[in-house]
Amino acid sequence: MSARTEPGHRASQSRTRGSSATAFTGTGHLMRLILRRDRVLLPIWILLLAVLPASYANTYAGLYPTADERAAYLAGTASNPSIVALLGPVYGDSVGALTVQRAGLLALIVGLIGLLTVVRHTRAEEEAGRRELLGATVLGRYAGLTAALLVTYAANVLLGLLTAGVLVAAGLPGAGSVFFGAGVALTGVVFATVGGLAAQLTESAGGARGIGVGALALAFVLRLGGDAGGSGGTGGSAEWLSWVSPLGWAARGRAYADERWWVLLLPVLFSAVVALVAYPVSVRRDLGAGVFPSRLGPATAGAGLAGPFGLAWRLHRGQLLGWTVGFGLLGLVLGGAADAAGDAVQGNQQLAEIMSRLGGSSALAEAYLGGTLSLTALAAAGYGIQAALRARAEETAGRVEPLLATAVSRARWLAAHLVFTLLGPAVVLAVAGLATGLAYGLSVSDVGGELPRLLGAGLAQVPAVWVLAGLAALLVGWLPRFSGGAWAVLAGCLLLGQLGAVLELDQSALDLSPFTHTPQVLGQDWSATPLAALTAAAAALLTLALLTFQKRDIPTL
Repeated sequence: MSARTEPGHRASQSRTRGSSATAFTGTGHLMRLILRRDRVLLPIWILLLAVLPASYANTYAGLYPTADERAAYLAGTASNPSIVALLGPVYGDSVGALTVQRAGLLALIVGLIGLLTVVRHTRAEEEAGRRELLGATVLGRYAGLTAALLVTYAANVLLGLLTAGVLVAAGLPGAGSVFFGAGVALTGVVFATVGGLAAQLTESAGGARGIGVGALALAFVLRLGGDAGGSGGTGGSAEWLSWVSPLGWAARGRAYADERWWVLLLPVLFSAVVALVAYPVSVRRDLGAGVFPSRLGPATAGAGLAGPFGLAWRLHRGQLLGWTVGFGLLGLVLGGAADAAGDAVQGNQQLAEIMSRLGGSSALAEAYLGGTLSLTALAAAGYGIQAALRARAEETAGRVEPLLATAVSRARWLAAHLVFTLLGPAVVLAVAGLATGLAYGLSVSDVGGELPRLLGAGLAQVPAVWVLAGLAALLVGWLPRFSGGAWAVLAGCLLLGQLGAVLELDQSALDLSPFTHTPQVLGQDWSATPLAALTAAAAALLTLALLTFQKRDIPTL
C-alpha cells in the first residue's frame, strides 16, 4: 500500500513530531540490528583497510632505506604526472610521505564502502518493505537514518584509529599517522552522509547507489584534474579542483610533512551541511517515495523483455555500462603511468641490480603493468560478485516468485543472471587491458605491439574472477542467507595478495586465493594450464549453483 494512502503511517509520523527526543526513539535498537547484520562484513573491511598502509610503509622502507634512494624514486616515479593524477600529490621523500601517496586510492575505497553501507540500511530497507514494518512500532522519524549514519561513522572512526596505530607500530611518526588516520576516517564520514542524502532522492536502492557513486566519481575526477599537473601542490592553475573535492582534502593536509590540521575541518563542515539537508527531506517525503518522482514506463513491454534474459539485461545494463566506462578510464591512467616505472631504479643500486638480472628497467614496467592488472582483477571480481548477488536481491524483493509461477523455469531465470556474472567481468577486464595497452603503447611509440599484448594480460585475469563470481552464485543457490559471505572471500583474497609476502605466509595459504594461480603473461614464459583449471573450477561452481537453486525454497529470507 502506498504511503500516501496509509493513515497509520501519517498517524505514526504525527505522534513522533512532538520533540527531538521522540524523533530519535529506537535509534539504539536499530543500531544493534545493523551491527548484528554486518557483524562479519564490518570487521573484515575495517581490519583489511587498516593494515594496507602499513604494508606500503614496510615496502618503501625495505626498497628505499636511504634518503638518497627515496629522493631518486620521488624524482623518477612518484612525481610523474600520471601517477600523481591517479594517487595524489606527494609532499617530501620520507617513508611516511611516500606511503600516503601510495595509499591514495584508499580514500576512494573507504568513501565507496561508507555510502553503500548507508544506502543498504536506509533506502534498501525501505524498498524491501522492512522499514514500513518497523515504522509501525515505536520508532522516531529520524531513527532509521541516524542509526545507519552513526554505525557507519563509528566504523570509520575505528578504521582511522586502527590505521594510525598500525602506522605508528610500523615506525612512522605519531603526528602524521594520526593525521592520516583522521583523514581516512573523515572521508568515509563524508560519503556516508552523501549516501544518506542520496537515499532520500529516489525510490530505488539502485538509484540511490547510482547517485552516490556518481557523486564519488565526480569527486575523483575533480581530484584527478587538480592533481594532474604535478606533485607537492604544484598542480598549476587547476589545483583548485582538488580543494573542491572531498577526496582531495586529506591529501592536501600534508600528512608527515608539516600537517595542516585545519584541513580536517572541511570534511566535518561538509558532512554537517549535507546532513542538514538530508534530515528534513527524510520526513517530508512519503514512505517508499523519493524526492525525484519515478518515471512512468511504457504502457506495454518491449519485445526484449519477453524472456528472462531480456529482463536480466534490463537489470544489469546500467551497471555493466558504468563499470566498463570506469575500467576504461582507469586503464588509460595506469597505462600512461607505466613508462615512468622504469625510472624507479635510478639511485637504488640494489633494485637496479635485481632489475638488470630480470631484464633491465623494462622489467619493472612489466611488473608494474602486471601488478596493476592484478589489482584491477580484484575490482572486477567485486563486479562479478555484485552481479551474482543481484539475483538474490530480486528474490528477497519478492519479484522472483511471480516470474517462476509462469512458464519460466528456475534454471532459465538464474542462468540469465549468471550470463552477466560471467560476461560483465570479461568485458570490463578486456576494456581495461585495451585502454592500458593504448596508453602505454602511445608512451613507448608501439601501440600495435602493446595493445594486443595487454589485452591478453587483462583477459588472463578473467578465470580467477570467474571463480569468485561462481562462488557467489553457489551461495545464492545453496546457502542464500550467507550469500554476502562472498565479499568476505574477496577481502581475504585482497589480504593474501597485498600482505601475504609482507607477513611471510606459507605458500599453501597464498594458494587459497585463485589470483595466486593466474600466470604472469607479460615478459615471461607461461602455461595455459592454470587458466584452464580455474575456468573448470568456475564452471563447476556455476553448475552446482544451478542445481542447488532448483531444489531449495523460494524465497529464503
